[in-house]
Amino acid sequence: MGLNLDEQKAVDRFRDDVVEPSMSKLVVLDFWAEWCGPCKALTPVLEKVTAEYADKGVVLKKLNVDEEQFIASQFQVQSIPTVYALFQGRPVADLTSARSETQLRDALDQILAQLPIGEGGGEQPQHDVGQFIEMAEGVLAEGENERALGIFAQVIDMAPDNAAAHAGLVRAMVAMGETDRAREHLDSLDPTLAEAPEIKQARTAIELAGDKVDDSELASLREKAEGGDMDARYAYAEAAFAAGQRDAAADELLAMIEADREWNEGAARTKLLQIFEAVGLEDPWVVATRRRLSKILFG
Repeated sequence: MGLNLDEQKAVDRFRDDVVEPSMSKLVVLDFWAEWCGPCKALTPVLEKVTAEYADKGVVLKKLNVDEEQFIASQFQVQSIPTVYALFQGRPVADLTSARSETQLRDALDQILAQLPIGEGGGEQPQHDVGQFIEMAEGVLAEGENERALGIFAQVIDMAPDNAAAHAGLVRAMVAMGETDRAREHLDSLDPTLAEAPEIKQARTAIELAGDKVDDSELASLREKAEGGDMDARYAYAEAAFAAGQRDAAADELLAMIEADREWNEGAARTKLLQIFEAVGLEDPWVVATRRRLSKILFG
């Protein structure tokens, strides 16, 4: 479920070999391949300079793109050599253009002057796993709910306090129809984490999923809505969204707002805003639907 075995192993290797060292050091990550002539020319430069900077907290890690295609794809590596500087799991600079020793030293000096490398006393930093969360969100948007669930679970394994990963996991469970399991997961979270905006978004998704009905009942609600009764239309919109038919739900709610925006104290608009929150305000579908709503409200 989720990542296949090879992808899971790749993530584990990357976490152990690159992310973990970067939590306290500056990792120079070199994407290369055996057949790449420029890569072989760059290797001595990278090895020499990073060795010189070892006592300043710099370490070189090399990633063979032929052997680690999954990780390379997450970094959207288009050509090699590609070289990044990573700190606390986050790419902080693209060093690909630094091909000479002088250029690389200048780049490292500039980076090191801005980072708290070697400073103690702080809390253990959280892994930056944004690329994997973005991938999981994309998979979830495509309807591959079980696969998304597995990726979010991997992210939580790497970064247990990542609110976005927990929220994504819950939304994947909701999409799979496992709302009870989703509620249990939210209830198990630390109270501080539970107050994160992403977690509140996930709770909204669970609430909206509570309106789910079977196909025959959904069809019956649709027939009743076609009669024009606002209560019936509202019930159909709720059920349609819970069934994963967000376009149908939005179309119905927008039509209701256009017909009578004040009905039931603006209930249709309130429900649509709840849907926006559950899906995510930055989601392209939400952005497009908000434009439709604004056109109705403000002409």
